[in-house]
Amino acid sequence: MPPQTDPPSPIRPTDDAARSLGRGLIENARFGALAVLHPDSGLPYVSRIAVAPAPCGHPMTLISELSLHTRALLAEPRAALLLGEPEGRGDPLTHPRITLAVRAVFVRRDSADHAALRAHYLRHQPKARLYVDFADFAFARLNV
Repeated sequence: MPPQTDPPSPIRPTDDAARSLGRGLIENARFGALAVLHPDSGLPYVSRIAVAPAPCGHPMTLISELSLHTRALLAEPRAALLLGEPEGRGDPLTHPRITLAVRAVFVRRDSADHAALRAHYLRHQPKARLYVDFADFAFARLNV
């Protein structure tokens, strides 16, 4: 009987090509799945959010304080963010994607960064003009 060998790992080494692919996924992402801990039950909760790359290269989002995921991030800023959209046909599980461990940092409206982040975000998410200035919305950098 031949010796058993382990199947090859589906996890590729983190080389320059992988880092480039990861940066590209962050730079081109417009939506993602944000995983947080529910602030009342402590159970995992996943929500789809709009994202854009912040000027520093980390993802950022514009979210309402009325949403459960904002309440969760205010209570516990650590979260996970899944980026990557299946394109075209084929098995969606074979398309590139990246999961990032992030820490949400909220940007206050009266901060020096707010106006620049607003302009930057709207270049990536122009439809957000409809609600970007609503009082319940805030920017959050999702620092990796």
